[in-house]
Amino acid sequence: MKDTAEIVIIGGGAIGCSIAYHLAGMGKRDVVVLEKSGLTHGATWHAAGLIGQLRGKRNLTRMLQYSVELFDRLESETGQATDWRKVGSLRVASSEARWQEIKRTATTARSFGFELNLISAKEAQALFPLMTTEDVVGAAYIPSDGYIDPSSLTQALAKGARQGGVAFHEGVLVTGIEVKDRRAVAVVTDHGRIACEILVNAAGMWGRDIGAMAGVRVPAGAVEHQYLVTEKAGVSSDLPTFRDPDKRFYLKPEAGGLAVGGWEPDPPSFGETGVPVAFGRELLGSNFERFEQIAGPAAERIPLLNEVGVRNLINGPIPVSADGEPVMGKAPELDNFYVACGFTAGIAACGGAGRAMAEWIVEGAPGMDLWAFDIRRFGPHHSGRRYLRERCAEAYGAYYQIHWPGEEAHSGRGARRSPLYRHLAERGAVYGSKSGWERPNWFAPEGVEPLDRPSFTRPNWFEQVGAEHKAVRERAGLIDMSSFSKFELSGPGAFGFLQGLAANDLDKPPGSVTYTQLCNAKGGIEADLTVTRLDDDRFYLVTGSGFAVHDRSWIESHMPRDGSVALTDVTSARAVINLCGPEARGILERVADGDVSNEAFAFMQARELRIGYAPALALRVTYLGELGWELHVPSEYAAHLYETLWQAGRDAGVANVGYRAIEGLRLEKRYLYWGADITPDYTPYEAGLGFCVALGKGDFLGAEALARAKQEGPRQTLCCFTLEADAPVYGGEAILRGGEVLGVTTSGGYGHTVGKPIVLGYLPAEAADHDDYEIESFCERLPARRHGRALYDPERKRILA
Repeated sequence: MKDTAEIVIIGGGAIGCSIAYHLAGMGKRDVVVLEKSGLTHGATWHAAGLIGQLRGKRNLTRMLQYSVELFDRLESETGQATDWRKVGSLRVASSEARWQEIKRTATTARSFGFELNLISAKEAQALFPLMTTEDVVGAAYIPSDGYIDPSSLTQALAKGARQGGVAFHEGVLVTGIEVKDRRAVAVVTDHGRIACEILVNAAGMWGRDIGAMAGVRVPAGAVEHQYLVTEKAGVSSDLPTFRDPDKRFYLKPEAGGLAVGGWEPDPPSFGETGVPVAFGRELLGSNFERFEQIAGPAAERIPLLNEVGVRNLINGPIPVSADGEPVMGKAPELDNFYVACGFTAGIAACGGAGRAMAEWIVEGAPGMDLWAFDIRRFGPHHSGRRYLRERCAEAYGAYYQIHWPGEEAHSGRGARRSPLYRHLAERGAVYGSKSGWERPNWFAPEGVEPLDRPSFTRPNWFEQVGAEHKAVRERAGLIDMSSFSKFELSGPGAFGFLQGLAANDLDKPPGSVTYTQLCNAKGGIEADLTVTRLDDDRFYLVTGSGFAVHDRSWIESHMPRDGSVALTDVTSARAVINLCGPEARGILERVADGDVSNEAFAFMQARELRIGYAPALALRVTYLGELGWELHVPSEYAAHLYETLWQAGRDAGVANVGYRAIEGLRLEKRYLYWGADITPDYTPYEAGLGFCVALGKGDFLGAEALARAKQEGPRQTLCCFTLEADAPVYGGEAILRGGEVLGVTTSGGYGHTVGKPIVLGYLPAEAADHDDYEIESFCERLPARRHGRALYDPERKRILA
């Protein structure tokens, strides 16, 4: 084994080998893969190998579609058999609720241009004669899905990588990682030390342990997963794969018989204190009693299972992340350490994930927005052992549950609480969770059950959220926004650095608030935040609750290393209450010791105020489209501030307002959400945020690309639509005109002021100038009207009042 390499990959499973294969395809020759046992050992070799492509987001589906494209050619390209069987897949609905979920999925598939056919129970049985049709409402058939042999696939990827110059070393155990100046500089093994420029953690179940060697938190664990293989029963290998999520099982042909597995509601965890180093091609003890909860319902749907013998019951550990999705990207702790772990469906994802990781490493970005998989979506406490034990089990058990709009996780809750938590709970707050924070989603008045009951149509919180929405529009609302991520950036180089990072112009006097995007070199939007200038060389940055790690990582990765700029996370130090609505000024005037008139305190300005006894930094900004202030106070003053505002606002009808009301309020104003409406895939000009780009201020990151984008005009345009029909919309719906799919909605909800469903979505620029379109909701095409301006207060009179 040589003692230096440009790129070292730890892990020789399907993911690690795919990354190596794609790096070789991009011309990288100085790549070494280290595997402690043998290739495929760990979770790859015993994986069931079902390949399903459709996910809820376009880019995630594209990633899995590429896997299938790769599988189609890999055997002929490398000469290594893969046993890829493109037989299609069936997913049956055994309940009306599941059928609604499948129809929502079909609508999403249509928006992607992805072939999915909705068929009847009889049509499904014609494709899969072994099934019964009892209780089957319908089914989804995807002809391009299938199954593959995981070991053969991995060996083919490794062979292709070797053909491109990659070196593989099996039986080499990583024992340590040397870190210096925010870089992993070498890997220490039981066969010697190997220096590297880039290190990739693709260690599967051992990913958390490998990360810990470098001080990198990897929020992924492992659980036991069982599947049964029957004796031969003359089953054709050309049958499609089969899933009945209501009965919690999947199935595929296997050597003349069937392989049947499923997702138990409470699986045992594995390797909670560290996965044993010696564990490789071993299995765990089978538990037939536990598997009965899968086998029983499966036999009801597939009667053959009652007749055929069992060859073996395989029980092997598989990786699971804290939210059930893969953990990918560059670690925020180090500048050259990449992670690709936590893949519960790693065989299906390996092709697309390998390409995305190779692009991340070589080009600095994965070629498309993969925020849903990005390691920076997690915070520090997400990688704790107790949290992972609870949350991984829930994520695994929820794999085949119906995924309702607005559903919340139940485990690992209560970790981060605002100082107002108990105050608001006593007033009926129904809490949700964001990045570990408990946040009021809505408030249940007396006599209303304070519990979420989700639905694909109108959930039980609909009327209450509408009342909160109305309170903000007509009176005043108080919103606990303490979970906002907040930073102070300071130092002699602070202004010059931030001016060169932000798209908008920050050269304004202290007390100014600026809404800006942080763009990448291609002009894509990497962050969306407000910047308040506190002093000449001190700035206050506010971003979303879930973006603290992401945005901090982006900013720090561009900061000078000479100590002239410092970034401090002050999220926990400051609580935030948003006072908003037409009565907001009157309420604030009663308790603030400063002048808050429009003349003295203009929009997008910040002032220090004393409110009651509390010292507050008041920011006159809005995400709701009403007169209002964000009131930032030291956390210990939060309860006093809330009580003071509540008492002052009682006569004005002030109301507690939760985060679910924010969605409808911001949609009526066409305000955007990073991660959905704006991402690195879109420029500010495409999103209608060109007013935030100050090309004349001098050079900044992305300026050249944005100048070119402005000159050439947008390729796509973000549009706002309303539906006349009272239909459920959540984002992911197809946008059509003349029967042609033109785009996909990025977010959706109900505007209680306008009294209509609202969606946002991108259209090709040349097709974005009409008024009449259609939105497909749950497979029903509905007339939609495009609006060129905000639906509510387009003149901004209420904001500027």
